[in-house]
Amino acid sequence: MKFYKYQGTGNDFVMIDNRLENFPKNNTKLIESLCDRRFGIGADGLILLENDNSTDFKMVYYNSDGNESSMCGNGGRCLVAFAKSLNVINNEATFIATDGLHNATIDENGIVSLQMKDVNEVKIESEYVFLNTGSPHHVTLVNDLENYSVKENGATIRYSDLYGKVGSNINFVNQISDNHFALRTYERGVEDETLSCGTGATATAIAMNAIGKTNSNAIEINVEGGKLKVTFEKSDKGFEKVFLIGPATFVFEGEIEI
Repeated sequence: MKFYKYQGTGNDFVMIDNRLENFPKNNTKLIESLCDRRFGIGADGLILLENDNSTDFKMVYYNSDGNESSMCGNGGRCLVAFAKSLNVINNEATFIATDGLHNATIDENGIVSLQMKDVNEVKIESEYVFLNTGSPHHVTLVNDLENYSVKENGATIRYSDLYGKVGSNINFVNQISDNHFALRTYERGVEDETLSCGTGATATAIAMNAIGKTNSNAIEINVEGGKLKVTFEKSDKGFEKVFLIGPATFVFEGEIEI
């Protein structure tokens, strides 16, 4: 099987062109083994690019545990770069994902601007903010983010009664300046900290605006694997025209027996 490896600020993915529908999509163990960093290719997730009748392509996303999952922002950005490399698109794309329709552009430097879903509900609690940006996200401010135990504390919250069996992604945030934040994320499905989470960066930007930590609608997010930018417009309904912006980089390609 031919595969391609992409990464977006350190969030890495196995990419497969499945327009001929040859990939065994229900083989959870296979997907998990392909994502395994010791016995497989190694990735945070696996993404299939498929045909779609009404858009340029369809995105099918699996976490590294082998299960199909909710929207992945960095994965979506990487898939746009992959689609361009296959000549499926030029510099603009529309595609369908599990959370609906997405629009995107890619420039000559590989920077992908991906429109995310509108966010009409932000739950603000004293210790955290919860919202869904295509995937569920718990966002909380912490001190000394650099030395914070993300995996331990993230797992505790993810498996707590707060989110039940479904769980949530857990984001720990520190403010750098008015419109600049540092972020570390524990991702469900990966069950560990990842170097970057696109829907988490999006959720963090909106959450920080919603609780008044920033008045800006263009937020810089430092993740462990680089830098992302999130822009949006506020409306009576909530947050719309939400864009996740950052690099999407080809790493390598190869063939593997399945």
